[in-house]
Amino acid sequence: MTLRGHCAGRGAVPCSGMNLYLLRHGLAVERAEFDYANDAARPLTPKGRRQLRLVGAGLRAMGLRFDAIFSSPLLRARQTAEIVAAGLKLKKRLAVADELKPGGSVHKLVKSIRGLKPVPENVLLVGHEPDFSEWISLFVTGSGDGGFVLKKGGLAKLELERLRAGKCALLAWLVTPAQLKRMR
Repeated sequence: MTLRGHCAGRGAVPCSGMNLYLLRHGLAVERAEFDYANDAARPLTPKGRRQLRLVGAGLRAMGLRFDAIFSSPLLRARQTAEIVAAGLKLKKRLAVADELKPGGSVHKLVKSIRGLKPVPENVLLVGHEPDFSEWISLFVTGSGDGGFVLKKGGLAKLELERLRAGKCALLAWLVTPAQLKRMR
């Protein structure tokens, strides 16, 4: 499913304090061990699945809830989103968003999220590097090269007053999977 929405540009409407969470997919089978031509079908490893169940437990312990969960259509990201959504009992809030594919458009993503009615307060995005680190930097600094790094299974929280494809957010926190596992 591709998200639909209306343009967020210079006249962006306030989002009433939206929180945007970016979760990088978990440990996946290495490219060298998989059919390189079919990277979209590369799955999580058993260790990656176990790690994400613990990450989900950490999210539960933190009391996090999401109004919407959107995942890249690539298998490893979908599996990550499904494990986390199941752990939080939010499977019905999960949808696939083509904008979250590697190299996806942050502008289209913003446009799509802004078009949701009602505008969600807490949104979880599940996707890939280097896109997520670039997007965090773009939302926080206005530039895509801010030096942020999101580890596999890591999570960032951005607090926004207005959602737009530029400087609009405060980085509330960025945690590693090891830190999330300790929160459970």
